[in-house]
Amino acid sequence: MAKSNMNQDILKVLLSEEQLHQRIQEMGDELFEKFRDKDPMFVGVLNGCFVFMADLVRAAQLKSEVEFISVSSYKNATKSSGVVEITRDLQRDITGRDIIVVEDILDSGNTLYFLRNYLLAKGARSITVVTLLDKPSRREKPIVADLSGFEVPDEFVVGFGLDYCQQYRNMPYIGVLKPEVYSK
Repeated sequence: MAKSNMNQDILKVLLSEEQLHQRIQEMGDELFEKFRDKDPMFVGVLNGCFVFMADLVRAAQLKSEVEFISVSSYKNATKSSGVVEITRDLQRDITGRDIIVVEDILDSGNTLYFLRNYLLAKGARSITVVTLLDKPSRREKPIVADLSGFEVPDEFVVGFGLDYCQQYRNMPYIGVLKPEVYSK
């Protein structure tokens, strides 16, 4: 494993780098089969999606566009406030487009529930929600991912794009953060 000053904050590794890459390739293959004759647009939800989305877009090998949106409902907390606000909107028109929303984790569902409705109101033809992690035990809104990498327990996970206070995103695996780190 590479040098890191973050590993000391990790209680346990939940998903290894190898597990992540294998599952993302499988997800890319599924997306290729579903969208091979279409011209989808991947819409990544910043900031957490960036590592996962880069790997997913390469794995899917679809002729497609990439766009980003940034929303917030956490504000450096460990739990969603329930209020979603757009902090960076789409830069391109999505009218009539097949949209693949790429998110790092489906937790409370507040963000993805809001985004699905928002993108449909902006004229998207279809919305496919793809998430690396799914934490159904925390769901507050009636939404499920169309394609999900892994179901995870109700623990605070970081790495591979997921953060705590904007840190730990660059870890190559998904780990459970020690409670003493986020309960200070």
